[in-house]
Amino acid sequence: MEIVCQNCQSRFKVAREKLPSGRTVSIKCPKCKGKIDIETDTDLEGKAATRPGNPESILSKVDSGAYDPAESPFDYVQAGMRTALLCEYDRKIKQKFRGILEGMNYQVVEADSARHALKYMRLHIYDIVVVNETFEATSAESNHVVQYLALLPMHIRRNMFVVLLGNNYRTTDNMIALNISVNLVVNSQSADDMNNILKVALAQHEEFYHVFKEFLKQAGRA
Repeated sequence: MEIVCQNCQSRFKVAREKLPSGRTVSIKCPKCKGKIDIETDTDLEGKAATRPGNPESILSKVDSGAYDPAESPFDYVQAGMRTALLCEYDRKIKQKFRGILEGMNYQVVEADSARHALKYMRLHIYDIVVVNETFEATSAESNHVVQYLALLPMHIRRNMFVVLLGNNYRTTDNMIALNISVNLVVNSQSADDMNNILKVALAQHEEFYHVFKEFLKQAGRA
């Protein structure tokens, strides 16, 4: 089975039979020496098998039971500014997105891990979330951030614009975006054109929801 280090994003293989079943185990990354948590389950043959993490179980780990101001992603949000969350390890892509978003008057925060991202989203509702499919995951289906966003109530989710980055997608493929429950998919190779791609997609998104949101305001439900 393939393991992805949460700290340095190195990939390596571990023999399943060496992992105890039905528990979470920790191993040390051979490259950066950071800790990697692996959750295993028991399949029908009694062998250890990995399973995608449950976003609710991850949330329970970061839930302190009380609001802690030190955990807030922002000291304060400037008046009139929208907010964005970046879940990306590639420094070049991350800097590219930060520059674009700040140029569009977004206040940006970067998550160091999926756990930080989920904690931030529990404390703040972001206007834009940019997440790489391999952000502490091997695919979008096992990505904790993507899973969490898909479970949000619709009245919250419709006010967020989610961008999913990946090497296996065709940029602006609406069918893939619908299938994964995001607003925009972008191939990582298109990052250099992201300024225009994002502006067009956001304009279309705003136009799509404009009438609906106006109706909610008139009905006193927004």
